[in-house]
Amino acid sequence: MHSSLAKRTAGVALGAALLQLLMIVAFTWPATRTAPHDVPIVVAGPAAEATAERLERARPGAFDIEVRPGADEARAAITDREAYGAIVTTPAGPRVLTASAASPMVAQQLTALAESLSGAPRGAPVEDVVATDPDDPRGSGLATLILPLVMSSLAAAVLLTFAVPSAAWRAAGALLFAVLGGLGVAGVAYGWLSLVPGPYLLVAGVVAATIAAVTAVVAGLGAAVGRAGIGLGALTFLLLGNPTSGVATAPEMVPEPWGAIGQLLPPGAAGTFIRSALFFDGAGAGAPLAVLLGWAAVGFALLGVATFRTAKREEAPDREPVPA
Repeated sequence: MHSSLAKRTAGVALGAALLQLLMIVAFTWPATRTAPHDVPIVVAGPAAEATAERLERARPGAFDIEVRPGADEARAAITDREAYGAIVTTPAGPRVLTASAASPMVAQQLTALAESLSGAPRGAPVEDVVATDPDDPRGSGLATLILPLVMSSLAAAVLLTFAVPSAAWRAAGALLFAVLGGLGVAGVAYGWLSLVPGPYLLVAGVVAATIAAVTAVVAGLGAAVGRAGIGLGALTFLLLGNPTSGVATAPEMVPEPWGAIGQLLPPGAAGTFIRSALFFDGAGAGAPLAVLLGWAAVGFALLGVATFRTAKREEAPDREPVPA
């Protein structure tokens, strides 16, 4: 007995150590390799072609450059979420158009890049076309909102799994939690901390979609697989989804192909959806919303299958033939 217990203890310790190493790598590797990879930007104005060539030579592979005629077209590309910023060439030197609401880090890099191109001691003039909320000028508050949303949604799924025996009522609980959580978080993010421009009900709806995606899937996996399913959901969303989300930087700043993979998971899709819906009038919000709704649909479908199986098991004794 002692031998079996010793082996089990050693196995748990070894597994925990491997999981710890995996988590360290997952969280630190993207952070230490943060750099632009085909970040969409626009170069406009009379010297756009020459400036684009200079950028390609100076930073090969860093930017996906599109040349447009003038500043108006460059602004349209930014507000439509087709580009993170623009460099507009003029006879007096380059001007920079940024969108700190899309990515403060990319905005900073574009500003520094334009300053090196201008050669002027004061640098190039900068216009923030789509700015973050004045009470969160660096966008750090909005960036840190996603991880607590995911973690609290995971906790809610675990509580529902162990406290509510019926899968159907777990689905109802997940939906109710998404609504209440959306209203509550919107009150904090919009009403108190002023991290987003609002309106309140739109913020609540955006947050509720994120909560529903995570809670429903983890609760559904718990109903379908048991504790292993909860662990699988937690590891997928936290260990893989959070480091690759690009919420604090941009998906194009995460090492390839992990930035694109992160947009297919709830944390990354939630970050893009929140920025698009609340700062860009919905431009670019379709794809991340589809990802969140798709995950939520999978979760509620798993809960529905578990409900159906439970009902079949309860009906099974009544259908057994009565012995003669």
